[in-house]
Amino acid sequence: MELPVAEPGTERGEGPLIQCPYCDSEAMHKLAQILLPGLAAVCVDGTTGDPFHSPSVVAVDLRREMVDYITQRSESFIADALIESEANQEGPDAAVPDDPFEAVSVFMDDFGSTKRNIIGHVSGWLLSDSRDDKIDDLVQEMEATRFWPLERREAVAETLLKNVDLRTRFHCPEKYESEARLADHKQQCSFRPVACPNDGCRARVSVRCARDHDAACPYKPLQCEQGCEKRLLRRDMDRHCVTVCPMRPMKCPFGCDSSFPDRDLEKHCAQFLRPHLIKVLKAIHKKARSEDELKDLALKLEKYDGDGKLAKALDARPLTNAVKDLEAKMKAEHSSRRAVLH
Repeated sequence: MELPVAEPGTERGEGPLIQCPYCDSEAMHKLAQILLPGLAAVCVDGTTGDPFHSPSVVAVDLRREMVDYITQRSESFIADALIESEANQEGPDAAVPDDPFEAVSVFMDDFGSTKRNIIGHVSGWLLSDSRDDKIDDLVQEMEATRFWPLERREAVAETLLKNVDLRTRFHCPEKYESEARLADHKQQCSFRPVACPNDGCRARVSVRCARDHDAACPYKPLQCEQGCEKRLLRRDMDRHCVTVCPMRPMKCPFGCDSSFPDRDLEKHCAQFLRPHLIKVLKAIHKKARSEDELKDLALKLEKYDGDGKLAKALDARPLTNAVKDLEAKMKAEHSSRRAVLH
């Protein structure tokens, strides 16, 4: 990786270069999010089995110690990695740490291991569900009381990110000899933060990441991906497509092999009323009637159904009820005519 070239004049002692302050907003936010559960784990492991201390009681002191520890580790991290690489006679590429988030996680784990009591060092406890539950409970308590607000964690995360990001994937490496030159650069810097334009989204992301954020932003308005006329937020898309979208695919409720959009259900039921009727009649009459008798009965029911109730039935239960009502009426009328004739 090429290091930034010093501006003219700085080599003659005309003043230190001024570092661009911008870093990747999403990366900083992501790093800030792992700090709270990291601290909660340290507090829980350090007080397990201690009747005189609870995790929340020691949180203030351990937070200060952890921030000091991981910050100091981050400041020497790159130099230590280079020294270790040279000692192992590895190439320059192997010396560069690729993942700042993994590095900070290692720092926190190392700090936590120094604070665990005897029970906390037992592997069974470190892998137990009870430990995970206590950590989750403490995280929720800290969030509810704003013990370590996100904006304060992001300030720590920004320092850590710049210290361990040797490849400058997540922060701007540019330096300038004057505030005026820096101000000009900041207007064009690809790491400068911008607000997401989607209504309801409060995210601030680096310009270089704005397109990726927009491609995943839950507040992005989109056309229904199944082709209906509805426009909705990305976060509501799955629920819409599964529950209410008129274009969601569905199977025939009467057991046909047909599949069609939900909006075409009525059309399908009207178009295939005859085979649906025969299926229902088979269920009602079991084996009491032959196939031809069922077909004749279905035809009679269709002709007798002056109100069109059969075609309006959209699944087996209402169609069964409508068939039974019509059969009862047909039987009653038949009995009435026979009584008149006699």
